[in-house]
Amino acid sequence: MAVEIYYKDKAPIAPLEGKTIAVVGYGSQGHAHAQNLRDSGLNVIIAQREGSANYDLAKEHGFEPMPVADAVKQSDLVILTLPDEVMADVYNDHIKDNLKAGATLGFTHGFNVHFKYIVAPEDSNVILIAPKGPGHTVRSEYLKDGGGVPCLIAIEKNPGGDAKDIGLAWANGIGGANAGVIVTSFREETETDLFGEQAVLCGGLSALIKAGFETLVEAGYQPEIAYFECMHEVKLIVDLMYQGGLSYMRYSISNTAEWGDLISGPRVVNADAKAEMKKVLDEIVSGEFADTWMKECKGGKKKFTALYEKDKDSQLEVVGRDLRKMMGWIDDKTV
Repeated sequence: MAVEIYYKDKAPIAPLEGKTIAVVGYGSQGHAHAQNLRDSGLNVIIAQREGSANYDLAKEHGFEPMPVADAVKQSDLVILTLPDEVMADVYNDHIKDNLKAGATLGFTHGFNVHFKYIVAPEDSNVILIAPKGPGHTVRSEYLKDGGGVPCLIAIEKNPGGDAKDIGLAWANGIGGANAGVIVTSFREETETDLFGEQAVLCGGLSALIKAGFETLVEAGYQPEIAYFECMHEVKLIVDLMYQGGLSYMRYSISNTAEWGDLISGPRVVNADAKAEMKKVLDEIVSGEFADTWMKECKGGKKKFTALYEKDKDSQLEVVGRDLRKMMGWIDDKTV
């Protein structure tokens, strides 16, 4: 089945003109959506906890942040950009009973809706616009003559009959319709996003880097050399993939590196690794991962914190912190 993509000419902003849009949360995605929508001529208000750094940032950007309930009561479109683990509590405590009749609920990730931590009123549209890029990129691309990053659109509920029009107008307002808005579902967006993070982009890549570094150090090589080969140079390779896929990366590296790529990569990420990826996907689809994560959050994130601290003080991280001090061209973000 051919992919369904909408561009600006098929995504008029008119359905949101004269409406009030509340952006709940002023973090990575929230600040970008709020500013882009406002700069597109729409009426945007911010719901953000007073006393937080993001509250101060919203003020700095010319908004007057208000309590969530107050913002929700007057809004036709409520966009939730909060972290997954707190979103349902905020929704149940401050949003659910304050929604205007027929108001649309908007999400930038489908986690809470797909796994039913949030259940919208019967008369509310439920839509998703998920930019395929971080918030700072959503903002910076918009500032380049109103550009944008590609977005996903999904419609979970459409009692008003206008959910798609509202979603496309939202995507237009943040610049996404200039790059293309791809139709998906809450299920597909949520499950593929979680899988990509866990198996490849964050979990898989982190584990591969650590295993490569440890293999070299355990074989007697200098940790500093192992860091350069297994961590530092990852960006150089990923940038080539980002620009032109695997083929451009292979075109750009040496023949020796390409031969090693083709014969050794499948030995490391082999059938056993792929079978484990399937297990990861099964846990996501069944809801087991979501349930485990939410329980971890409710329990104070003790295991989460222990695992994070263990990696933070690993030899790989300690060596990296020292080496990056030598690299004046890097905007070191050590935490």
